[in-house]
Amino acid sequence: MAAFTVSPIQSSSLPALRRPCATVRPWKLSGYPSSSFRPITTHSHVAPFKTLAPLRSSSAGNPSDLSPVVATSDATKSLKSRLQNGETLYGIFLLSFSPTIAEIAGFAGYDFAVVDMEHGPGGISDALHVLRALAATRTPAILRLPESCPTWAKKALDLGPQGIMFPMIDSAKSAKKAVSYCRFPPKGIRGSAHTVVRASNYGIDEGYLSEYSEELLIMCQVESEEGVKKVEDIAAVDGVDCIQMGPLDLSASMGYLWDPGNRKVREMMREAEKGVLASRKKGSGSGSSAYLAGFAMPFDSPEELARRGYHMVSGVVDVGMFRSAATEDVRRFKTSLAAADSSDDEDGGRRRDEDGDEKYWSE
Repeated sequence: MAAFTVSPIQSSSLPALRRPCATVRPWKLSGYPSSSFRPITTHSHVAPFKTLAPLRSSSAGNPSDLSPVVATSDATKSLKSRLQNGETLYGIFLLSFSPTIAEIAGFAGYDFAVVDMEHGPGGISDALHVLRALAATRTPAILRLPESCPTWAKKALDLGPQGIMFPMIDSAKSAKKAVSYCRFPPKGIRGSAHTVVRASNYGIDEGYLSEYSEELLIMCQVESEEGVKKVEDIAAVDGVDCIQMGPLDLSASMGYLWDPGNRKVREMMREAEKGVLASRKKGSGSGSSAYLAGFAMPFDSPEELARRGYHMVSGVVDVGMFRSAATEDVRRFKTSLAAADSSDDEDGGRRRDEDGDEKYWSE
């Protein structure tokens, strides 16, 4: 083996090695702005990473056209600031806890992704991998908790998501508790480990404590008859940024578990929507007003939700999307086989008839 030598580091370059790293908060990569944020600088001989544009949506034209398109999401702004600017945001729910699926969703151009710990199989450790995948695509992450309690909220917030979603909020009192779980004392009861958790870049981000409450999106789910009755009071709670409607649990609470599209359920949904929008109109001057967020359903499209005043629309669930694609793929193949067998039978019968005719006439 040929010998080689390593040149010693010149003393003039040592000061550069002592320079502190730039502060980069993981949730900033998901879209949070910061006046103290400084971009990482690379050495002149290192080529910067290229930004990947999302693939063209098949619904926008030719399904086979997968050429890049310009992303519509603005990763330099937080979800809260985009809502305040009047934008309508479109997102996806992630139940699979697959980092690969999360990356695909991020590169596809969704404005946000909800990592669902309420109905998905994963917990905090699983959610961390998904958040890292989303951060790599600069897609804001929202964590939906399994239940509204301080322990789950504390562990979720320490991961550094842009938003947090509390299930089963049915009164202003429960909404105030949810907000308190997100605030450090004396404004709340959130436990503090801000010097070592991911939310603060493991303590490297010195501006975390002064910015986190202004940047965190707090969402309360209204998904019961009782919650709909109190929806205006819930939406008016200081600190509640979004009211997330839950049509499936609402239909179950009304006795229509297998019929979420029932007329009575839809009427109850409209009542809740009007309540949130009315509360927002009343509180628009004070700034304490919640936005309307919701799920699309087979009978209630994302476009229809946006038309009715929803500012955050979740159109798909990753597991459901894969299920639909997989079952359609199998159905198409099985159908083609059946059609081919039928065609072969007809052709075989035709050939037998032709052979019989030839034999008959040849005799």
